[in-house]
Amino acid sequence: MSTDKGTALTTTHATRHDGWTVARQSLFLRELAASHSVKRAAKAAGMSRQSAYGLRARLKGEPFDLAWTAALRCRFDALAEAAMDRALNGVEVPHFYRGELVGTSRRYDERLTVALLAMRERFRGPQRFSSHPAAAFDAEDFGPLLARVETGPETWREEIRAEREAEYAEDEGDAEEAGAEETDGGAARAVSVWRAY
Repeated sequence: MSTDKGTALTTTHATRHDGWTVARQSLFLRELAASHSVKRAAKAAGMSRQSAYGLRARLKGEPFDLAWTAALRCRFDALAEAAMDRALNGVEVPHFYRGELVGTSRRYDERLTVALLAMRERFRGPQRFSSHPAAAFDAEDFGPLLARVETGPETWREEIRAEREAEYAEDEGDAEEAGAEETDGGAARAVSVWRAY
């Protein structure tokens, strides 16, 4: 199985009865990456927040689910950097006396950094076997995962089935060629045996 991250399988998507077309899924994921708000992303796609969570639950472990996780991680590193900056350099706190600013001090909060860095591990997806199609994508691969949602089969199972069918068709073609060569070779051997007598 050698599907490159940047190469997506193309297939036609069946019409969904829940309204979550490929275009809506794509729009939802793009808005989710930009806003980190499921409610806002669902609204942009013309769907409800509940139906978005329902779709994710139905497609657990599939490209849409992994793209959702990657969309949330898109700006997580920037957030972690900002939190680290606040923890290392502190936050300036103004001090007032009788309504007048009399000075400032720095307040440091390492708990914020520790909490965010610990939370980062929650966003890591489950480890996949190297032969599973999902293993070709990292948790941060939002672009390739989005392309996979837009152009690939909806589930990994469909992708595996399509690949196996292609391999089977290729193997049948090879077997037919080998059979034709064997038949030709057999006839040549029969002629040489006949001539020997």
